[in-house]
Amino acid sequence: MDSRITNDSSETVEESQAEQVQNQNLLPLASISLSLSTLIPSHFLPPKQIAAAPTKVQIPSQISSLSSLSLSSPLSPAKPLSKSTVSANPLQNTLTLNPLRPSNPSGVGALRRAAVVWFRNDLRIHDNECLTAANNDSVSVLPVYCFDPRDYGKSSSGFDKTGPYRATFLAESVADLRKNLQARGSDLVVRIGRPESVLLEVVKAVGADAVYVHREVSHDEVRAEEKVEEVMKDEGVEVKYFWGSTLYHLDDLPFKLEEMPTNYGGFKEKVRGLDVRNTVQALDWLKGLPKRGDVEPGEIPTLMDLGLNPNAAMGQNGKTAANAYLLGGETEALLRLKTFAAECHAKPKNKSKDGANDSIYGANFSCKISPWLAMGCLSPRSMFEELKKSASSVISAASNKSNGGAGAADTGMNWLLYELLWRDFFRFITRKYSSAKQPSYSPATACTGTAA
Repeated sequence: MDSRITNDSSETVEESQAEQVQNQNLLPLASISLSLSTLIPSHFLPPKQIAAAPTKVQIPSQISSLSSLSLSSPLSPAKPLSKSTVSANPLQNTLTLNPLRPSNPSGVGALRRAAVVWFRNDLRIHDNECLTAANNDSVSVLPVYCFDPRDYGKSSSGFDKTGPYRATFLAESVADLRKNLQARGSDLVVRIGRPESVLLEVVKAVGADAVYVHREVSHDEVRAEEKVEEVMKDEGVEVKYFWGSTLYHLDDLPFKLEEMPTNYGGFKEKVRGLDVRNTVQALDWLKGLPKRGDVEPGEIPTLMDLGLNPNAAMGQNGKTAANAYLLGGETEALLRLKTFAAECHAKPKNKSKDGANDSIYGANFSCKISPWLAMGCLSPRSMFEELKKSASSVISAASNKSNGGAGAADTGMNWLLYELLWRDFFRFITRKYSSAKQPSYSPATACTGTAA
């Protein structure tokens, strides 16, 4: 038979096989093999070609590890990481091919195979758009927190960059986040290391194809984002950013960030009447952890692990002095918010505003929730929403009082809104001048006020 006909037949068979591979993308790639001897009758091939034809064409073995992945149900319990025997540095071999997205069996759309959620100053489950989006977009989710060594040690002025009280509060907040994630079928991987190095190792270990993260505002935090984005770009891994640290969303501002007013008065006028977005409801259950990599969760570091003196945070009774007043974590933050909302609701019933028992009026008035806002254990939108529900009747009653009574401006709700506005102003203006797109400097001005 003419060898040209034989070659054409071989090419036709290979094209047919390629179409089958593309149409059956849910099949494990390692199980696909091409057996030419079973597809082409032997009498169509010359004797020499039959002897020389390979029995099977194997897919490279490096992709065969994809066959162990499955589209696990979001309600299936996560594999406990504590039983892993892999070290805390999970980097093994570098993948040479970008991971593929399996099809969503529900037919809604393509899901990511695995996503890494990089927690920073958003140590919460509620109103966390970043975590919720990763959970909805992916087959599996791996939450990660990094204690960056650059945030500790001495500054150029000789002071601790992070003191023992703040470090203790942070460690408690991370531990509470881990507990809340575990209660929802997930876990939190904790590492001491630079995020660009830690995240790269974790991404390679689990074969993730995206990192989800909330943007931050300060110079060092923005530089950290850029470094992570740079190393992920080299690996073909997408970095998806979200915004969740202010009352008003960055995308809802009626001006571009580079055109933001440099004084609070101008900012307040421009955002007057702007709607506050609804909070993102906390997830009742999270997607399972990636089966690949078997990454160890790691331990919450002590003050000594962070290079701090533990005795500096101890009181005379031998207990952590900071814990006597401030306990870090989302659980404590939500409890304090409900207590404060109840105070705001009950306070207008008292006729006197200068009594010794007044806790929400006068010179010492404070919501005392700032540390939890700073760590992201509580979101400003959640705080606003809770007070709006609890104090709506209070505001209505206060607004209808006679001339001698208190007006709406005297309520805790209205006062807190102005404080959250100040906080928004400082965070937006910091982000403006932390961006590489703003080489010029124009000082921000403010007359009075403090940030919540």
